[in-house]
Order: sequence, then structure tokens, then C-alpha cells
Amino acid sequence: MEYDYFQLRLGRERTAQKALADRLHTAPEAVAVFAPLLGFASNEALVLARAGAKLELPAHSVDRLTPTLRPTQDAAPETGGIYVHNWFTIDGGAVDEFVRLSGEAWPDFERRFETKIYGLFLAAESEADRTDGARRLLLMTRYRDLGEWQVSRDPTSDAMQVFLRRRELTRVSLARACTVMPRG
Repeated sequence: MEYDYFQLRLGRERTAQKALADRLHTAPEAVAVFAPLLGFASNEALVLARAGAKLELPAHSVDRLTPTLRPTQDAAPETGGIYVHNWFTIDGGAVDEFVRLSGEAWPDFERRFETKIYGLFLAAESEADRTDGARRLLLMTRYRDLGEWQVSRDPTSDAMQVFLRRRELTRVSLARACTVMPRG
């Protein structure tokens, strides 16, 4: 199971994300449409689709993603709350350790906070990744709201201790918040 992650620039109309979602929700290949909240330009949208979907999107960037530990089934992210899309650039040889540490931390993280890891995806290796000896992963996490995201930064939790070990493998991380556009 693979996915394509489209980053789109839309028109400036206030209804641009909704119009995109309405169009794509009729396409079975479209898994989710995300609208920007924090860290994205107001005219951006993100689309998660099954790999190879012919959606004819005005994407400025497309990444092929392979799930690691999650999602384990081909299910759409649930609506409600916020999603943080966190891109990690890590040392190229550290993928297995990064994934292992993530899976080790998630049970405590999800038990302690009102959150759910939707997926941790490995991006297809780009030429730049090969040149830099790096790999990129995308973590999609659902939080009740931005307040819950802030509370989850608690450095005393068992999960955060594991995340700190994972941080040692990370060159750069970029976390941005968005919402899933509901169907219908």
C-alpha cells in the first residue's frame, strides 16, 4: 500500500479548499483533503491519495509515501480535531531506529493525551536525499485541538523521553497544523 501526498496552491477564494474537497470526495482514490491551519499558506491544500491516482491536481510538490507502522489498513483519517503533519529529515541509515522509537513511544503518548497517530510514512528517496545521505518521513497525528498539542509537549512523559532519543537521529523537523475536510 502506497500513497501520493500532494501539496497544492489554490486560488485565493475563501472556498477554494472546500471546492477541492467536494470534487475529490467523489474520487475513490482520494483518501483525505487537508485545509491549512498553522504553518501553511492560506491558499494551500494537501491531498493524500492512493499511489498512482490520476487526480489532475495543480501540485507544486508530490511525494510517494509508504506506511511504516501505521496506517495498517487503507482507512481515511477521521475528521474533527487538528492534524499535525510533521516532516522529519533524518540520517539515511537511521530509518529503522527512528521507526522503532516512534512505535515504542506511541502507546504512552496516545494513552496520556487525546491524540491518535494516523500514520508514519517513509517518503520515496529523492536525488537530494541520496546526495545528502538523508531520508524523509511524514508523521500525521490527530489532536483534539491545538491546546492538546501544546499539553502533549510535556517533557516528563515516558513518550517524550523516547521522542528525545528519536530527536538525536533528526536533522530537521517541520510541523504544521491542518484539518481534514469532511465529506459531503
